Amino acid sequence: MAFSNDKPIYMQMADMLCDDIIAGKYAADDRIPSVREYAVMLEVNTNTAVKTYDTLARDGIIYNKRGLGYFVSPKARRQILSARKREFMKQTLPSLFRQMSLLGITIDEVVDNWNGQDK
Repeated sequence: MAFSNDKPIYMQMADMLCDDIIAGKYAADDRIPSVREYAVMLEVNTNTAVKTYDTLARDGIIYNKRGLGYFVSPKARRQILSARKREFMKQTLPSLFRQMSLLGITIDEVVDNWNGQDK
């Protein structure tokens, strides 16, 4: 697996697992791969996967059933979407609007382009 240098690997792994939850690969109360399985799958050290799972458990995204493994928390999908929307509004959107302003791009142009009606 190729990781970027802009964020710690364990956080990128957490983001990937959250992406899978949002996409519906794992539903509420579904078992997710074990720490070792996830480490092998992504070709990382097991300690990195442990850190990923600890972070997600601390954030309430996953929970541990002793002896059975880790499972998706009932409200994980909603929680992830809410956090990502907040992050998008605070970080991505201001940068996007700044670029649009510099380039003289209007909202109408964006909507037209999005709808495939670029003129």
